Amino acid sequence: MAALVVLIVAALLAMRWRHGEFDWSLLASTLLAVRGRWLAAALLVGLATYYGRALRWSVLIRHLRPDASLWSLFSATAIGFTAIVLFGRPGELVRPYLIASKERLPFSSQLAAWFLERICDLLSTLLIFGFALAYVANTGIQVGPRLQWTLEAGGYFAGILGSVSLLVVLVLRQYSAPMRRRFVEALAVFPSRLRGKAIELFDAFILGIEATRTRLGLAGIIGYTVLEWALIVLSFVALVRAFPALDALAVPDVLILMGFVSFGSLVQIPGIGGGLQVVAIVVLTEIFHTSFETAAGIALMIWCVSFLVIVPFGLTLFVREGMTWRKIKEIKQVALK
Repeated sequence: MAALVVLIVAALLAMRWRHGEFDWSLLASTLLAVRGRWLAAALLVGLATYYGRALRWSVLIRHLRPDASLWSLFSATAIGFTAIVLFGRPGELVRPYLIASKERLPFSSQLAAWFLERICDLLSTLLIFGFALAYVANTGIQVGPRLQWTLEAGGYFAGILGSVSLLVVLVLRQYSAPMRRRFVEALAVFPSRLRGKAIELFDAFILGIEATRTRLGLAGIIGYTVLEWALIVLSFVALVRAFPALDALAVPDVLILMGFVSFGSLVQIPGIGGGLQVVAIVVLTEIFHTSFETAAGIALMIWCVSFLVIVPFGLTLFVREGMTWRKIKEIKQVALK
């Protein structure tokens, strides 16, 4: 559904490009007018979010490795997100694989940590996206009929996805043993190899939920998730302040932009990013009425601050740890088996 929404808005952008001339000079002036101090602040805070992810991962695996190295976790995080930029969503598997290797833990246990982390970020994204939808509706901001349909579809999708995510976590947390028995019974008709793989993945998810069973673990996960997204908000605020064309945007407006962009980032295209840039351009043009060229320049910088900022560190760590792109591809193949 998220991919469908992105395809729709991408089609709208293509129509705009085809039926109107693109002013390259306006794009250049938008980028040249950036306030350097605010952009530097956005980049630094954006980089700090990756260290925040490493801190949260240390809590997610504390029940398995209480003394996990933060540097190893940050290194794997930097390399993993660099792989996402270059390979798209399949690169998500690189980080848990590297952490499993560095900390000498089963790969399935790190898949469990990754699963729980994705749930935390997904719920945070949907919370901000829900605020954006509600704010647009309550303040009477005018949007075109085509974008209005997209917003409604995104709202339904966000509600369903959030409800399902919470239900999965609560059920696995409270009824893991009986759920596992029923799951194993339901798989009895499948071949043994497929059944074994499915049970292994299910056990991995249950193992990930173990991190939430203590008050300290749950508080740590929630606390670091709040810290992570507070840093993301600060990075967005700094980035918006870097563009004179967006001086009229207040903090709630920044949250609207961030909410839609975060939702759009659920769709990732290798080497491009995809949904993030598309949604940013649509929101800036349709809701905040900036020019298409200005919106394109701002969307490019949002992608740089959100994702590209970690790539130089990821590439440096590739070399430092003796890794190659061929090895990264092999990691993906092994992880997917």
